[in-house]
Amino acid sequence: MNIEKFQESMYQLIVETSTNLPKDVRRAIKAAKERENAGTRSAMSLATITKNIKMADDKVSPICQDTGLPTFKIKTPVGVNQMKLKEAICSAIALATKNGKLRSNSVNSLTGENSGDNLGEGTPVVKFEQWEKDDIDVRLILKGGGCENKNIQYSLPCELEGLGRAGRDLDGIRKCILHSVYQAQGQGCSAGFIGVGIGGDRSAGYDLAKTQLFREVEDVNPNEDLRKLEEYIMENANKLGIGTMGFGGETTLLGCKIGAMNRIPASFFVSVAYNCWAYRRLGVRVNPETGEINEWLYQGGDKIDFADEKIAATSEKENRVVTLTAPVTEEQIRELKVGDVVQINGRMYTGRDAIHHYLNDHDAPVDLNGQIIYHCGPVMLKDESGTWHVKAAGPTTSIREEPYQGDIMKKFGIRAVIGKGGMGPKTLAALKEHGGVYLNAIGGAAQYYADCIKSVDGVDLMQFGIPEAMWHLNVEGFTAVVTMDSHGNSLHQDVDQSSLEKLAQFKERVF
Repeated sequence: MNIEKFQESMYQLIVETSTNLPKDVRRAIKAAKERENAGTRSAMSLATITKNIKMADDKVSPICQDTGLPTFKIKTPVGVNQMKLKEAICSAIALATKNGKLRSNSVNSLTGENSGDNLGEGTPVVKFEQWEKDDIDVRLILKGGGCENKNIQYSLPCELEGLGRAGRDLDGIRKCILHSVYQAQGQGCSAGFIGVGIGGDRSAGYDLAKTQLFREVEDVNPNEDLRKLEEYIMENANKLGIGTMGFGGETTLLGCKIGAMNRIPASFFVSVAYNCWAYRRLGVRVNPETGEINEWLYQGGDKIDFADEKIAATSEKENRVVTLTAPVTEEQIRELKVGDVVQINGRMYTGRDAIHHYLNDHDAPVDLNGQIIYHCGPVMLKDESGTWHVKAAGPTTSIREEPYQGDIMKKFGIRAVIGKGGMGPKTLAALKEHGGVYLNAIGGAAQYYADCIKSVDGVDLMQFGIPEAMWHLNVEGFTAVVTMDSHGNSLHQDVDQSSLEKLAQFKERVF
């Protein structure tokens, strides 16, 4: 085989997977957008998502800044040197990271050091199997941490909130899958997709669940029982009212694929792999002699090329559009309420896990009084003159900062934090006491928000790596929704409670 050509083919696959959403996923998102009620927060979110998809196409830049842990599933003819293929894939991963098509996501679990090139022990994930066909089948999924953290595994029998007992049968499986959608809420960048693995041991069950995500959205399960279950879940999970980003709405789930394998008598696992709307999964067939791509997979049917569109503010009753420029006063924050749409101009600072941990025990490198913190790990590139440019900059899941956020806001006088998925009771209490607000940006909209960033004015704490550093951003028209205000109100709590009540209607046996 021409290994250099194979490496080039893998680079093409990585770039396309990161920047160009598959046709079947686009069709699912288009259908969700068409059935959403106009003027709602969910409609605004879906419009932002479709605009982001087109911007990623046009710029050949990451759809979402969290390009996840690249996972390859490869089938090779007998006799192909799999070690050489893996070396070529690693080289392609490093080059794609250098060129800003992937974010540097490989972190040493013991030291916290970022490798900078997405290579390290266990990354990327490359799984091989042999088959009797002549070509090489390579499939890649880029699954971000926000949705990865909403994966869940059940051991039957068990008791489920809202649904009662789930037994060791098809109906118990049904309850587990519905519960998995409920527990994800908006934290996995809903509306999303799920892969379900029934049986196996704990690790095999999760692997089977993730393997289901390599199926096409519109395929039909050959197992009749599983086909019926998939259809049932798609019909009823969308009755929970969680909606896009957890804002409420008509579409919570865009796809459900279920597989089953044998188990031992003592164990009965139902494993669910949750994937966000930015469902980046592609594949190629490669000539084993030349290393060239013979065929692109997941390309059946029409491709939806989303047109440019203006993102309309919500028209829900009493929603307002408010402009903020830091430093923000407590009086300005106290005037905001859940449902308001905020547009930010001027300065904001990024801060993720490492920054919050650092600020808990140290002074801040800049004056944060009245400032805005953005939960974001951007994709950044430096040009020849030494100037940094933002290539992708959507929000990260905020709940990870729950142990620190309220204390840090009070310690430094921070007035607003931006992220996705909401935060918990400790932060909500601090917002009320201190006079702060939580703003929910649209998860995965990395190009839309990067376009709002007009310049990078500085950076601190680069020892934590590019995604975790504190970037000083100058923004214009950065739009987010107030979902937790300074009066003790939380849209996330409201949607969680209402969806739990709706979940209870599915308690009775169906299968």
